[in-house]
Amino acid sequence: MHSGTTTIIHDPKNPEHMKSFTFDLAYWSHSGFQRDKDGALISTGSNSDFAGQKDVFRDLGQGILDSAWQGYNATLLAYGQTGSGKSYSMIGYGADKGIIPNVCEELFKATENKEKNQQYQVTFSMLEIYNEEVRDLLSKTKKPRGLKVREDQHQGFYVDGLTSVPCDSYAHIERLMEQGIKARTTAATSMNATSSRSHMVITIQFKQVFLDGDLTKQSIINLVDLAGSERQKSSGSEGDRLREGSRVNLSLTTLGNVISALADVATGKRVLHIPYRDSVLTRLLQSALGGNSKTIMIAAISPADICYEETLSTLRYAERTKKIKNKAVINTSPTEKLIKQLKAENNRLLSRLAGLGNSGRRVADKTRELEHLLAKNQARLQTIQITWEHQLEEARKEWEEQYSTITQERQMMKAFPYLFNVNEDPQLTGVLKHFIQAGSSNVGQAASNKMILQGLGISDKHATFTNIDGEVTVMPQSKCRVVVNGVPTVTKTKLQHLDRVILGSNSAYLYIGFPSERSNDDVTKFDYDFFQSELAAAEGVSVDKLGAGNNRDGKVDPSVLAVFQDYIKLIPLVAEANQMSKELRKGLTLELKVKNLTSSDSKGYDLQKEVIVKVTHKETREVWIWSKAKFINRKYLMEEIYRHFLDGENISVAQEDDPFWDPVEAIHLGSAHVWLQSLAYCMKLEEQAELLNSEGLEEAVVLINIIPCSSTGEACSEDDMVINPLELLGRRIDFQIQILKCLGVKWLKEDARRGIQIGYKIYDLQTTLYTKSVWKTVNAKIEETVHFVALNASHEFLNYLQKNALIVDLWGLQEGCAELNCTQKDLIKWEGYVMVDNMKTSPAQAASWATSNQMADVYLKLLKLEQETELLRSMNRALREENMLLKDSLRGCGTGQDHQLSNKPRIITQLASHKDVPQMCSPRTSHDADFAKALKVFYQRMNIVRGQFLKLRHYRPPVSSRLLPFSMSKRIFLPTHLAGSWKALVTKFLLLVQNVKSNFCR
Repeated sequence: MHSGTTTIIHDPKNPEHMKSFTFDLAYWSHSGFQRDKDGALISTGSNSDFAGQKDVFRDLGQGILDSAWQGYNATLLAYGQTGSGKSYSMIGYGADKGIIPNVCEELFKATENKEKNQQYQVTFSMLEIYNEEVRDLLSKTKKPRGLKVREDQHQGFYVDGLTSVPCDSYAHIERLMEQGIKARTTAATSMNATSSRSHMVITIQFKQVFLDGDLTKQSIINLVDLAGSERQKSSGSEGDRLREGSRVNLSLTTLGNVISALADVATGKRVLHIPYRDSVLTRLLQSALGGNSKTIMIAAISPADICYEETLSTLRYAERTKKIKNKAVINTSPTEKLIKQLKAENNRLLSRLAGLGNSGRRVADKTRELEHLLAKNQARLQTIQITWEHQLEEARKEWEEQYSTITQERQMMKAFPYLFNVNEDPQLTGVLKHFIQAGSSNVGQAASNKMILQGLGISDKHATFTNIDGEVTVMPQSKCRVVVNGVPTVTKTKLQHLDRVILGSNSAYLYIGFPSERSNDDVTKFDYDFFQSELAAAEGVSVDKLGAGNNRDGKVDPSVLAVFQDYIKLIPLVAEANQMSKELRKGLTLELKVKNLTSSDSKGYDLQKEVIVKVTHKETREVWIWSKAKFINRKYLMEEIYRHFLDGENISVAQEDDPFWDPVEAIHLGSAHVWLQSLAYCMKLEEQAELLNSEGLEEAVVLINIIPCSSTGEACSEDDMVINPLELLGRRIDFQIQILKCLGVKWLKEDARRGIQIGYKIYDLQTTLYTKSVWKTVNAKIEETVHFVALNASHEFLNYLQKNALIVDLWGLQEGCAELNCTQKDLIKWEGYVMVDNMKTSPAQAASWATSNQMADVYLKLLKLEQETELLRSMNRALREENMLLKDSLRGCGTGQDHQLSNKPRIITQLASHKDVPQMCSPRTSHDADFAKALKVFYQRMNIVRGQFLKLRHYRPPVSSRLLPFSMSKRIFLPTHLAGSWKALVTKFLLLVQNVKSNFCR
C-alpha cells in the first residue's frame, strides 16, 4: 500500500511482474501494530503504516453517518476472500469494534442532543442469505425455505415478514446483534454452514421527524458482509456434470455481472439488461448498487502469496465497481401534511354519504364505493398515527426479557462448568453455551433433554454428562460419536478443564471446568484448527509425518504445510458427508487420503502431495476418487438435498442429478519406478518392482523386463554392452519393454469381480500405452511386449535414460467401466515399431535416418580423434614446461650434475619421435582402458548372479500352498533341491563383490 490510495501486487512466481491499482483509500493492517490499554490494536508509531479500526471508521463510517443525517440512503459492502478481514472490518472482534457497532454507537450519541421539535426513530433488522434462502436472524420462529422476497411499486424489493425492531439506545442494538449472531450460529451448527459461505445484511432505518415543518427525512443504511469470494479451481470440478448446479456462490456471480453491466453503463456502453433479478442479494440491493444510495465497497485482500490469484481477482472486481455512478437524493416525506389530507378527505366522504339517500340501485353502489374508500383511508390514518413511543414500549418489553436471560447466563458461567461452541468462523465461536448442572444431564436433539444440541450426527439422546462431587464425566449413548481430545470414546470419560469435545459429525465444544479450576487461561489457542489437528494426529497425519522436515532456513516446507491445512479443513466436511449419506441411506463411505504426486515424477522428486477423497459404496464395492474441488462441489449439493429431507420434502432426484452417484471409472491404484540406466549401457534389466499406492504402501508387484535388442527383436548379448553411453549417440537403438505378471494385487483381493490394467509412457510419447485388461485374477499374467526404436539417438534421450525412470501405473477396473486404451494415431511407427526420441524431427525424416548410420559412425570417429588431439596438445604443453625447467636447471648445475640429468632429455626425445604418442605417453589412458575392461567383466558376472537371484525370487509355491495366509505370499518358497545351494550361492556372490572391491581399491 502506497500513499494511502495505491495498491501494488507482485506475482510470487514472477516477482518482476507487477500490477498497480488506485482506489480512494488503501489500508495496510497486517503488521506494525501494538495493543493499547483497552486491548485494541493501534499503530506502533509514526514509522508504521498500520491502519486500525478507528482509522477505517473515521474515513468510511463517519461518511455513512453524514449521509444518513442529510437524508441519503447509504450502503457499505465488504467483499473479498475468506480470512482476508471482511468480518473484522464490518463487525470486529473483542475490543476492536468494526464499522457496524461504531456507526450504531455514534448514531445514538448524536441523537441524545435532539431538539424539542424533532423526533428520531431507529429500527434495526438483521438477515442472512444462504444458498438463495433468506433467514430472519431476529425472529424466534424459523420458516422452512426462508422468507420470500417481494416487489412493491413504490417500495421496490423487500423481504416479506422480516422483523424490524425499534431501538432507542446502542445497548439495545448491541443485544439485538448478539441475538442475531446466536441465531446465525445455531443455524450454522446444524450444517456447519460458516458465515464465510453466507451473506449477512444489517439494515438500519433512520427517520428524522420535524414536527414544525410537517416533514420527515428517512435514510436506509445497508451494512453487508458478503460471503467469501473463493473460486473453485477448474482441476477436479471442471467437467463435473453438477458443477453449475451449486448455488452457494450464485449471489456473488450475479453481483459481479450486475457490477460489470453498471460499469459499462457508466462508461457509455449500451447495455440491454442488468440482471438484478438473478439472485436474492442483487434484488435486495438494487437501489444500493445502481440507484438512490451513496455506496462504499471495502475490498479485503490477503498479503499471503498463495492467495495471489484471489487477491488479483478481488482488486479487478473493485476496479470495475469504482466506475459505477449512483444518483442519490434526499428522502423527504410530508407526514403531517398527509395526515391532514386524509382527515379532510374522510370528512368530505362522510358529508357525501349523508347527502345520499337509500333509493335507487345506482346510489347504493356509489354508497358502497364511498364506504370502501373511507375504510381504506381510515386504516392508513390509523397506521400512521400509531405513536413511536408505543412501538418502543413493545420492543423494550421484549428486550428486557432477553436481557434477563443474558444476565442469568452470565451468573451461571460463574457457578457451573459448561461447554461453549467452537466454529470455523471465529465470529461464531463462543456464542452457544451449555451448562452442566449438578446430577445427570442428557444431551441431544430431543426437547426432553436438559441440554438441547443441534448438528449433524446428533441423536435424540446422544450422551450423558454427569456432575457429581466436583467431577464431570461424559458417557456416549447407543454408540453415538463422542470424541475427547481427538480420540473417540465409548466409555465414561472424566473431563478436565479445557478438554476438547466433539459430538456427532462435527459439533465442537471446549469444556470449561469449575471456577476453582480456572485461571487466566488463553482459550483463543483452542480454535477450530486445533480441534481438527487433534483429529488428524489420531488418524496418523501431521506436518512431520507428511514429510515436511525443515528447510535450510529452519522453516517448514510451505507446500506440505498447505497440504496439511487442506487435510484438516476437509476432515469435518468428510464427516458431515458421511453422516448425510447414512441418514439419506445412500450407502457411501468417504475417506480422506493424501496422494503422493512423486509417483508420477520420472525423477522421483519428493514433497509433492495433494489431498483426495476416496468414495466407496458399501454394497457394490464400487470406488471413486474425488479431488478436493470436486468433493466440495458435491458436498454443497448434498447439503441442499439434506435440507429438503429435514423439511420433510420429497428428495427423489434422477440418478444423473444425484450428488451421491457417479458412473464407475478406472481407479489409479499405484505406481512403480523402473530406472532406465541399464538401457543406456545396452544391458538387460529384469525388475521385480513394487507398485506403491498414494500412501506409500505396496499395492502389488509387477515383473517387468527392459531388453536392448536388434532391429529384428533378438536380445543383445553381453558383448554388445557399451562402456560410455556416448557411444550410442547418433545410432539406432532398439529395445523392448516386457510386462510379464502383476502379483498379489490387493484391489482384486478386496473384490474378485474387479480387473486391472497397467499403463506406462516413455520419454516423448504423447500418449500412454496400456496393457490388455485382466479380470478376477490376483496373480495376473499379462505377458505383453512392445518394441521401441530410436533411429538417431540424441543427447537428450541418452541423458533421459541415465537419469530418469519409467513410471508404471496400475489401474483398477470395475464392472461397467470402460477399459483404458491408447490412441494409436498419436503413436509414430517405423517398420511396425513404436518410435521414440523424435521430438526434433518429423516422420518424413525417418526414411533418411536409416541411411545415416554410416555418417554417425564417421562422426564418432572424428569425435575420438578430436579428443586424442586435445590430449596431445595438453601433453605438448606439459613437455614444453618441463623442457624449460630442465634448461634452467642445466644452466645452474656443474659438470657432474650434467651427466646425471643427461638421460632424461634422451627419454623425452625418444617419446617425442614415437609414432603412437597417445598410447605410449599417457599412462592414464592405459589405466582407463584396463578399468573399463574390468568393469565390463564385473557387469557380466553380476548379471549371471543376478539372474540366478531373480529365478529364486520369481519362484512361486505349488497349488497346495495357496491355502496359506496372505502374509505368507511375500516370502520366498524354495524347492528342496534349491534350498541347499542357497548358502553357497550367497557366499559366491559376497566373495565376488569383495574381489572386485579389492581390485578397484588397487
